[in-house]
Amino acid sequence: MDAIACPYGSIWGCTIQLPLYFQAIRWRFCSRSLRVEVSFHQEIESLKLGEGEVFHGEGILAVTKALLQAGVTYVGGYQGSPISHLLDVMVQARPYLDGLGVHVEACTNESSAAAMLAASIMYPARGAVTWKSVVGTNVASDALSNLSSPGVMGGALIVVGEDYGEGASVIQERTHAFAMKSAMWLLDPRPNLPTIVHMVEQAFELSEASNTPVMMELRIRTCHVKGSFHAKDNRAPAVSALHLQQSPPAFNYDRLAHPPATFKHEKLKYESRMPAARRFIVEHGLNEQWDGDVQQLGLVVQGGLYNALVRALQELGLADAQGNTRIPLLVLNVVYPLVPDQLEAFCANKQAVLVLEEGQPEFIEQEIATHLRRRQVSTALHGKDMLPMAGEYSAEVVLAGLSTFLAQHAPHLVNTDTPTVSQALTTVRAQVSDILQAPVPPRPPTFCTGCPERPVFAALKLVQQQTGPLHISADIGCHAFATFEPFSYGHSILGYGMSLASSAAVKNFSSQRPVAIMGDGGFWHNGLLSGVSSALLNQGDGVLVIMKNGYTSATGTQETVSTPTSESKRVAEGSSATGDERTIESTLAGMGVKWLKTVHNYQVATVRDTLHEALSSPFKGLKVIVAEGECQLERQRRIKPLRAKQLQQGLRVMRTRYGVDEDTCTGDHSCIRLSGCPTLTVKDSSDPLKTAPVAHVTNGCVGCGLCGEVADAAVLCPSFHKIEIVSHPTPWERWVHRFNQWAIGLLQGRA
Repeated sequence: MDAIACPYGSIWGCTIQLPLYFQAIRWRFCSRSLRVEVSFHQEIESLKLGEGEVFHGEGILAVTKALLQAGVTYVGGYQGSPISHLLDVMVQARPYLDGLGVHVEACTNESSAAAMLAASIMYPARGAVTWKSVVGTNVASDALSNLSSPGVMGGALIVVGEDYGEGASVIQERTHAFAMKSAMWLLDPRPNLPTIVHMVEQAFELSEASNTPVMMELRIRTCHVKGSFHAKDNRAPAVSALHLQQSPPAFNYDRLAHPPATFKHEKLKYESRMPAARRFIVEHGLNEQWDGDVQQLGLVVQGGLYNALVRALQELGLADAQGNTRIPLLVLNVVYPLVPDQLEAFCANKQAVLVLEEGQPEFIEQEIATHLRRRQVSTALHGKDMLPMAGEYSAEVVLAGLSTFLAQHAPHLVNTDTPTVSQALTTVRAQVSDILQAPVPPRPPTFCTGCPERPVFAALKLVQQQTGPLHISADIGCHAFATFEPFSYGHSILGYGMSLASSAAVKNFSSQRPVAIMGDGGFWHNGLLSGVSSALLNQGDGVLVIMKNGYTSATGTQETVSTPTSESKRVAEGSSATGDERTIESTLAGMGVKWLKTVHNYQVATVRDTLHEALSSPFKGLKVIVAEGECQLERQRRIKPLRAKQLQQGLRVMRTRYGVDEDTCTGDHSCIRLSGCPTLTVKDSSDPLKTAPVAHVTNGCVGCGLCGEVADAAVLCPSFHKIEIVSHPTPWERWVHRFNQWAIGLLQGRA
């Protein structure tokens, strides 16, 4: 339906206010616009630094530079916090990397990335892959097991983002268990850029010296730590696209992960490769040791926890600003395998040693205890008895554990007169609780302003008003924000792209058809095979909603198979967010999906009706709704530079936002409960007779139109209006603007 005239008057040429209660909101796209990506120009230039130049930047970018200095042949991976930066930068740096002969591949999932390392089994080619752990390692575990069995010839490095503790977005598990069960060596470098770079370079050497893949875990803070180091020249790999192998190596059954060769592999892992790794660790000083004057005590710490430990020691007056400590430290930059001789030498003749190991179970503490017991070292060993079993070891947590340790074994070192930061924080928290009369309220994350996925969940809320509660299988991705208020959807999250598979059993005993939510990133990652093909094979009768926003948005808007090109975006008003791109629909139809509909996310009433149709359809089988709406972050990156350029050139530019007529608003706030938009909030009414606050749209509005669409679909109050702000209006618009001003003034005078 076309826009209708505003009964309250309008100011054409500056703003147009149109009530949205009875009109459909359409999404507009800039004509012939190109997608503007996040640019990593600065980072790419840092990768080109040579011998003697100083690199400045984050830890994860230092890893990227170190890979090139180490002569890596190929790099692959799957994005995810906190290591996305590594792959994103390398993908954009392809022209430079092609000149070195380095192959870069953005893989469809972690399993395909891990499988790339097969190139290092039979060739002297160094390879590195990266992903978010521990969920990424779960996906890759099949390939990793089969890689670690025969071992490698060329160095193989797996860089995993140890997404554990504060800021984590996945289940709280550690990479350590995977390294132990498959006999792959695990590095945990000290969060210091020179150390990180050195450990990356040494990881390849260690891998080749012991014929074993090496994993390197990097915590969130390590990836984002800032610093500098003296760069080296990048090494062109000996085996690459520029130096082709004339023929494949001769067949060798012993290099296959297949019985009976695997029986020999198991012996090689522990009788040959592990001793070789331990020799390399000692000879090249990969673990670091600091002496102190308090010789009767010792601290054994994971490399990644070193900064938190030194900060805690400083609070206790046992370390200076340079990190020199009074208590001897053994910093494990290699946390698996441990070196028994090194542990014995450090712990012997000490009264007590404290092991600082983040997470559970206490793998390191148990192994140290085993080695010391076997060598009859009687040093008292502490760890999880004085530190928490689970959770992140922040400086505050480490400080509490150290205080307990010192109180038992060296009480004279504890200065009770000087207040610590931990005590100060406790005081502040108590003050805040007194002021608020309650703890600080939580602020859960939410969808971006204008996110195209929010309207789908608003429509789902309206559907449940008709059908009653539904079983909804959630998934990994931006749409998981719907698990928070005001939607609170989701009965399970079992893995990326696993939502449809996780409802397979539920549909057999549920009175309503279950609904599975999946993003296009999750669809290509795992959902197509584990969900759709399984449902078709078993004739599953459920509803799958695929959020087609064009990108793997939750990890940084990386491209997928179905990411639209600029040519595929339609110019006409009312076009879908991804234009003519229908790879997902074609794939589903080719696999045999019979009930398939595509809807535009922002048309809430249409989405609601389509969902209701899928839930009540007599068709028995998988029903798929593809909900189209371009990722708002990508849209803003695309149109803002174009708009700025047009404004500079003095061209006409129109942008849309929305508002609420506070005279009409009743203060019911159903609009807020149904949409949850961050820019839709409340404010005090200017009418003294209205005691309840009224709805209000802040200046953060990006003009998606959801508020009006929800008001229309839910039959709410007609208080929303559309505002079109025109810069550099045409002469006709200026004339109409002046006429409107005269007409409004005349009407106001008569009133």
